[in-house]
Amino acid sequence: MPLLHISMRAGKPEAYRQAILDGLYLAMREALNVPEGDEFMTISEHDASNFRCGNAYGVKRSDDAVLIQITVFASRTAEQKKALYRRIAELLGENPGIRSEDVFVNVLDAPAENWSVGNGIAQFA
Repeated sequence: MPLLHISMRAGKPEAYRQAILDGLYLAMREALNVPEGDEFMTISEHDASNFRCGNAYGVKRSDDAVLIQITVFASRTAEQKKALYRRIAELLGENPGIRSEDVFVNVLDAPAENWSVGNGIAQFA
């Protein structure tokens, strides 16, 4: 039950944004065994004055940097997360052509009782 928030600079065409969503969904299906149809993702676009990515940690980022925050059940292993990071960078590199240096991913673990996916109930608690 991942929940994704993607932030990027404004101005990319719809096909570019859709390729990001499609790539992230495929990476989660492959690396985290996310079920079919488990797609809860938003993209927020920001003008240049409201979006900043530095070059810390030895990574030279460009204006095409994409910040991806993924909240998941607190049951994912470190190996699953590492596979996810690799696969996201590969897929977004293939389409829409984002450099791996510009793919910033943060995974947040949340206990199962922290989720309600509808109807006002805690389905996983």
